[in-house]
Amino acid sequence: MMEYIQIILDFFQVYYIDRFSWWVLLIPIISAVVGWGTNKLALKMTFYPLEFVGWKSKSGQPILGWQGIIPSKGVSMADTSVDMITDKLIDVEEQFDRINPRVIAKEMEPRMLDLTREIINEAMREELPLWKLLPEKQKAAVFERAAREIPKVTEEIMQEVKDNITEIFNLKQMTINHLSNNKELMNRMFLDVGDKEFQFIEYSGLYFGFLFGLAQMLVWIPFGAWWQLPLGGLVVGYLTNVLALNMIFKPAKAYKLFGWKIQGLFILRQKEVAKEYANIVANEIITMPNIFRAMFEGDASDRLLHIIEEHVNESFDHTAGFSSALIRITSGSNSYDRIKEIACRRLVAEVPEHIHLIFDYAQQALDIEHTLSDKMSSLPPEDFVDFLRPVFQQDEWKLLLVGSILGMIAGFLQILTV
Repeated sequence: MMEYIQIILDFFQVYYIDRFSWWVLLIPIISAVVGWGTNKLALKMTFYPLEFVGWKSKSGQPILGWQGIIPSKGVSMADTSVDMITDKLIDVEEQFDRINPRVIAKEMEPRMLDLTREIINEAMREELPLWKLLPEKQKAAVFERAAREIPKVTEEIMQEVKDNITEIFNLKQMTINHLSNNKELMNRMFLDVGDKEFQFIEYSGLYFGFLFGLAQMLVWIPFGAWWQLPLGGLVVGYLTNVLALNMIFKPAKAYKLFGWKIQGLFILRQKEVAKEYANIVANEIITMPNIFRAMFEGDASDRLLHIIEEHVNESFDHTAGFSSALIRITSGSNSYDRIKEIACRRLVAEVPEHIHLIFDYAQQALDIEHTLSDKMSSLPPEDFVDFLRPVFQQDEWKLLLVGSILGMIAGFLQILTV
């Protein structure tokens, strides 16, 4: 037994103690710095720069340079991110079913009454000179009928919009357009929500790098081959990224190990992340101005305007009442039709300008933020990780390659210090 112990002691004497020099203590320290630096740079390269920096061909194709992975994949990243919202978190029909058309009518009524009065006066003066001579009592009767019609027609329009909301409003397309045209917002959405995970990736490089550096030092002392440090740097750069990424997302399901709860770090923060994510999406992406802009200016805007025009036309006939017969007798049917066309066209054109009057109520009724937060916090872990995982999944090999190359370069530089 003593003989074996002596052999071990002799081995350590010859290969470690006799060859030991204080400078080798720099190896784990430098390795820690390399691990931290490669992880930090890899994260920066994931999100920045927003636009391509480097050399392009005459046709505009990148030749040599870099653009952040997320900004460079704008449309596909937006599409991936939006899939979670539309497939698992927000049901457009369910959300819009919360809106009460009667409340919408009440919110719009004061401005629509004033607007209708202006439009009727304008159309009548333009096409019917006799309007000026019409007794004020007769005019008042027209305005009074309009006052009765406005809440009713507004309520009917809103009800039909609700019934056909999936034909009028495309949540997925609106969100993709908004995110793909706003690279800074897409970056911020991931950076804010995954802030703690990204900090972990950065600083885990320091800890793992130091541990790997200790192993590297123990191998260097007895052998001291020049290629060990570059190879070790490459391994450190690669493994620190791999370990950090895996610790964020795996395991998806929690289990106990020596009394400790083991689960992916991102999953452990599910409720906190859900609140942060819902806040960003509800206040910067699925906002009332964005929703109604998409409805009035999107691909299906003709459908919405047709609904409004149809109801306004019908309402105009009710509002005109006796005046319609008077106009036809005194000026002909064509004149009445022109008045109706002018009034309806003007009213339909004015609606988008005043739709902001319902934003406060619509935001409260749709309750996008709480819906997102509640549904996201209750997602199964396997579905929840799909939010942040695509950030790395798209071009994960690039991050690992960059980390490995930077680690190897640092290893070559390390030779100069030892």
